[in-house]
Amino acid sequence: MTEAIVKTGFNFPGQKSLYTGKVRDVYSIEGNYLVMVVTDRISAFDVVLPEGIPYKGQVLNQIASKFLDATADIVPNWKIATPDPMVTVGHLAEPYKVEMVIRGYLTGHAWREYKAGKRVLCGVPLPYGMKEHQKFPSPIITPTTKAAKGHDEDISKEEIIGQGLVPAGEYEKLEEYTYALFERGTRIAEDKGLILVDTKYEFGKKDGKIYLIDEIHTPDSSRYFYMDGYEERLANDEPQKQLSKEFVREWLIENGFQGKEGQRVPDMTRNVVKSVSKRYIELFENITGEKFVPAESAGIPARIERNVLDFLAGL
Repeated sequence: MTEAIVKTGFNFPGQKSLYTGKVRDVYSIEGNYLVMVVTDRISAFDVVLPEGIPYKGQVLNQIASKFLDATADIVPNWKIATPDPMVTVGHLAEPYKVEMVIRGYLTGHAWREYKAGKRVLCGVPLPYGMKEHQKFPSPIITPTTKAAKGHDEDISKEEIIGQGLVPAGEYEKLEEYTYALFERGTRIAEDKGLILVDTKYEFGKKDGKIYLIDEIHTPDSSRYFYMDGYEERLANDEPQKQLSKEFVREWLIENGFQGKEGQRVPDMTRNVVKSVSKRYIELFENITGEKFVPAESAGIPARIERNVLDFLAGL
């Protein structure tokens, strides 16, 4: 099987630190730049699964890179360059301690909460009488805390400001950017015959300026439906055909895992890993409208190191 990169251990010139996230290994260079390596790790329910997914890192990095370029006129973003298919180099910004989740449809976590009887999510009232996958009258922002470990938690705008996580004026700006980015992402998706259902954005601050950071509009951070057949499936209470990581969560749930205490991650067989890899490539091609071109799969760490060193030398 193709090599999957689940761990890195580079030592780049000027490197100050290495942060290992659920999926990304982030190297701080001179306290001013970041080298973000998107590994082939995969997480669900805030748990990193035991097997890597070949080409997943390339898929996520290249989708995010395209959407950062496609939204740079809305808000400045952290990206400077993508010197390797699995790497983005950009500005180091101080992250806000919240994630801006925006939802156009009652799906996923929002539906699970709604089905449990909640009619307010993150301080936002939800209409009565809705069904799963139904479109909201207008998109809603349902922020979460940004947990270093464990689960992110729902939080309201009032709590964010009241707890001093984000100053009121800056939070208003984050909301403005979030709505504008979602509208742009929705239009781009429609051109590909897709519905951008929900997504999350992360922001940071550098030299007094707000930057969009991390990934955007990837299948790990977003949920897409196919537009064709959406209305019929909704009317018939049928599951929507999705382009997202939800299929991984559904597989885990079917096998008795939701990230809860005492639950064991089910075995990820070779066939499961191959099928997930194929789904990520399908996601790339549908979301971007381009054919996926796999990068050389042998000696990936050496390739990454060579490409990053070459770029940093000219930075």
